[in-house]
Amino acid sequence: MPSTERPNIVFIFADDWGWGDLSCHGHPWLQTPHIDRLAAQGTDFNQFTVASGVCSPSRAAVLTGHFPARHFVHGHFATVPSHECREMQDWLDPKSVLLPRLLQEAGYATAHFGKWHLTNIMVPDAPSAGEYGYDAYATFNGSGEQMPVHEDVERSIAFVEQSVAAAKPFFLNLWIHEPHTPFYPKPQYLQQFQHLEEPERIYAATLAHADARIGELLATLERLHVTENTLVIFSSDNGPENTHPGQRRVDDAATGAGIGSFASVGSTGGHRGRKRSLLQGGVGVPFIAKWPGQIAAGVVDDTTPITAVDLLPTFCALAGAPLPAGYVPDGSDQTAALRGRASSERMPAIFWEWREAEAGDNWPLHAIRFGPWKLLLGREPGQVELFRFPADRLELHDVSAAQPEVVEELTALIDDWVAGLPQITDTNCFSAKRAK
Repeated sequence: MPSTERPNIVFIFADDWGWGDLSCHGHPWLQTPHIDRLAAQGTDFNQFTVASGVCSPSRAAVLTGHFPARHFVHGHFATVPSHECREMQDWLDPKSVLLPRLLQEAGYATAHFGKWHLTNIMVPDAPSAGEYGYDAYATFNGSGEQMPVHEDVERSIAFVEQSVAAAKPFFLNLWIHEPHTPFYPKPQYLQQFQHLEEPERIYAATLAHADARIGELLATLERLHVTENTLVIFSSDNGPENTHPGQRRVDDAATGAGIGSFASVGSTGGHRGRKRSLLQGGVGVPFIAKWPGQIAAGVVDDTTPITAVDLLPTFCALAGAPLPAGYVPDGSDQTAALRGRASSERMPAIFWEWREAEAGDNWPLHAIRFGPWKLLLGREPGQVELFRFPADRLELHDVSAAQPEVVEELTALIDDWVAGLPQITDTNCFSAKRAK
């Protein structure tokens, strides 16, 4: 029988892994057997969304339980001058209410291995991950020493072993590099997919290696006999990168030189848009949850609109970690949804912003999902699209002209939300580089 104790929590967050980049989601040539097994033993939530079409705001939402604009995270962290131009701070404020610290205070061992990107390697005076509530950590794309990208699972396994030996519940963030560029495919996986054309072979090899490492972690949970009381979630920070045929090589300051985005052939599973878009292909990503005896096995949930800001209140509820007085998350506790039960409360609105909105699929500046609707607004008055959700999950049939009252109501909600966002950044989250 499954344990009734507080669960261990393992949150696997991929980077640019599209909704369609799983064989269990019907991909014709990608092979992801370990993640497929996770789906077969758990529930696949097809209506999950992240808080942004790019990395840093998406990740900030997970840690804070807030839409990232509340923390001046409007895009990806990069250079200090770019932050100034985009009205961003230079790192996420470590004094915010944060998921890892809440779990740490509730008695959990906490760890973060893999990508950080709640600042950037180009901001050397930014806080380390340890200042955000992690007992153990090793990261890349942050300040300090950069962890080699493929040491993520090895370090995660050691942390799990130590936590189990200490008889302590654990919270593990495993934020893997794949399939973000640069690609670092291993020869054995390139050999496995030698029948494919070069871009597809590189992409398939990269994801197969990531899937295999995830399999090593899942096997560790089984070996240590903690599978029955461990919630494991696999998701991604945004949709797949766009393909740039001329970019064959790229040199990343945090992870090193590797193969460029000519091999970025990820799939949205038919959804419009990709990374950097508020269309569903940019914010609709995989979300597979397994917890034996608590979460139904082999179920596909294509109706429940779970989103990234729900993770903090949900994980804290499961862990018995009280929320601080005065803190109000933007998300809600989704433990009932995880267990396959409908919530008695009306789901709150989900808001998105993308200040770098431009032509093509990147045009939406704001978006909202509320009730059975998703509304997209651009910079120009005529840029309006309205879709029924989840019936029109591919966003193919704009009904804005037939539903002017709905457009007006949801536009007013967006306007109120934008008006309520904070206006003054915290200079304590500014790099010394700004003085120069």
